[in-house]
Amino acid sequence: MSLFDGKKGKKYKIVNINAEGKVFYKLLDMGFVNGVTTEVVRRAPLNDPIELKIHNYLITLRGSEARLIEVEEVWM
Repeated sequence: MSLFDGKKGKKYKIVNINAEGKVFYKLLDMGFVNGVTTEVVRRAPLNDPIELKIHNYLITLRGSEARLIEVEEVWM
């Protein structure tokens, strides 16, 4: 599933980033690397953009960027 499909308040582990070029490096620079856990904090009224908590800070991603990140849900 993609990070865009994640539900508010749930935690997800990044499995893969399906991006190339500048977008790929932009996501890496922001901390989106394989194995990292992220949480969906909230969504805009039309679900784009979404706010995420990663590496103990908040970041907002466009829907098109969030769709490039494959994740799996973390069960706690």
